[in-house]
Amino acid sequence: MQFTNLKHKSEPKALNNLPKVNFVGNCRSLTKPKNKVHGFTLIEAMVTIAIAGIALAIAIPGLSSFTLQMRVDNEVSEIQRLLMTTRNAAINSGVQATLCPLAADDTCAANNNWAGRIGVVTDNVLIKEREAIEQGDVLQFAFDQVVYAPSGQLANNNIGAFSYCPKGKNEFSRAVILALSGRTHLSSDINSDGRDQDRNNNNIFCP
Repeated sequence: MQFTNLKHKSEPKALNNLPKVNFVGNCRSLTKPKNKVHGFTLIEAMVTIAIAGIALAIAIPGLSSFTLQMRVDNEVSEIQRLLMTTRNAAINSGVQATLCPLAADDTCAANNNWAGRIGVVTDNVLIKEREAIEQGDVLQFAFDQVVYAPSGQLANNNIGAFSYCPKGKNEFSRAVILALSGRTHLSSDINSDGRDQDRNNNNIFCP
């Protein structure tokens, strides 16, 4: 009788990747490789917190200045828009239009409290208003009203600058400069000293 030699066949490679089987008594349990848990040590956490605190201390003053500058920019831009609205109202209606501080009955008040509520009035009708500025800030203009003629020019020759100064921060002050033609422009830092100047190179400030 002849016996044929049986060649040993290797197990498929896929079986090598299966989890090991441990026999405990009559039970089998599958064992999986343990994952190593990673984390921060106390020293690493303390260093991270210290670095974050230093970065925050450096950033806060700059953020405060940026926020203040944005507020001033928004205020002077709003004043410029009100002046443009007044001018356009006079041109479109064919009658004079006035920008002035407002009284309780929405007519022009006989004062130059520009920090309070101001508005555009034509034919004794209020067509646009702006609420009072933030308490402590200053808005100055030498006259109690700006009157536009239907031609778009100033009817009362009240040329000058609306100066806006945030409380205690004159270096952030800006202005809307008003010409006899009725046109306006915003102040800018002409001499690169970090402050805005008018066309005569004078710093914008509120005495």
